Amino acid sequence: MSLSEAASLVIQAGLMARGGEVFLLEMGEGVRILDLAKLMISLSGLSLKSEDNPNGDIEILFTGLRPGEKLYEELLIDGVSVPTDHPKILSSNEAFLGSEDLDNLFSELDEALDELNLEKLTTVLQGSVAGFQPSKLVTNLGSKDL
Repeated sequence: MSLSEAASLVIQAGLMARGGEVFLLEMGEGVRILDLAKLMISLSGLSLKSEDNPNGDIEILFTGLRPGEKLYEELLIDGVSVPTDHPKILSSNEAFLGSEDLDNLFSELDEALDELNLEKLTTVLQGSVAGFQPSKLVTNLGSKDL
């Protein structure tokens, strides 16, 4: 998808907004990062350094996943989207906190952070963010790491 196509979809989704919706844009087929990297090397007038071409300009290294890195993104909490009048724009009404509830949540989070209380922080997040599950990384942090 071109930049102008993406911008056009964003503007059109904005015009559809009534308040509180989450819009998902159909961006076309996914592209493998490896294929994209090879294409960008080629389009830059450079060559891929590999076993077949040891004198290439750019080598692609696979480092593996880093802590917290995802293989895919979950775009919706409840996973339910509905079509709009535009074939490339979907909509979803996700749950959200009102301003008073949000102010209370921030106060509770500030308090937990001031106390360096990881258990309280996790409890507040679990109670306020639908589907929140702390990862091993988060649950294994000591208060000194906050």
